[in-house]
Amino acid sequence: MTRDERFEKLAAEVGFPLNEEIKVGGKYTPVLIDAGIAYIAGQIPRVGDEVRFVGVAGGSISLDDAKRAAGISAIRALALLKNVCGTLDAIVSVPRINVFVRSAPDFTKQSEVADGASDVLSTVLEDAGVHTRTSVGAIQLPKGAVVEVDFCFRVTR
Repeated sequence: MTRDERFEKLAAEVGFPLNEEIKVGGKYTPVLIDAGIAYIAGQIPRVGDEVRFVGVAGGSISLDDAKRAAGISAIRALALLKNVCGTLDAIVSVPRINVFVRSAPDFTKQSEVADGASDVLSTVLEDAGVHTRTSVGAIQLPKGAVVEVDFCFRVTR
């Protein structure tokens, strides 16, 4: 399977429609390519108009659901980049991702939540999906989402 085929299969499994416009939450561009690096604005687990997994990891949201939310955020980022580049074959590497987890005071598994995004990158991009990352707890995130993830991709055009 190609990267694009793996991506389409994964998006279908979570019910992410690839033919719809990806909504953004403000006056900014969701993708900016500068000197071969594609910067993807923070992505929450929004599918269409619905923010999935609103709540707090370690509270109203389970670890497994928080990981799913991070995975949806990664799917959104890949969809945005595919829309700009035409194919995920344009991705050379993933230098960095940052994962922000809306966390209960005693929740310490932010890294495990981040694995949801890392798993998507690995599945779709294989070796090119290897990346560095930071995962941190947050008191609040946009729209009450349990997770927000931003990405840097090295791309060719």
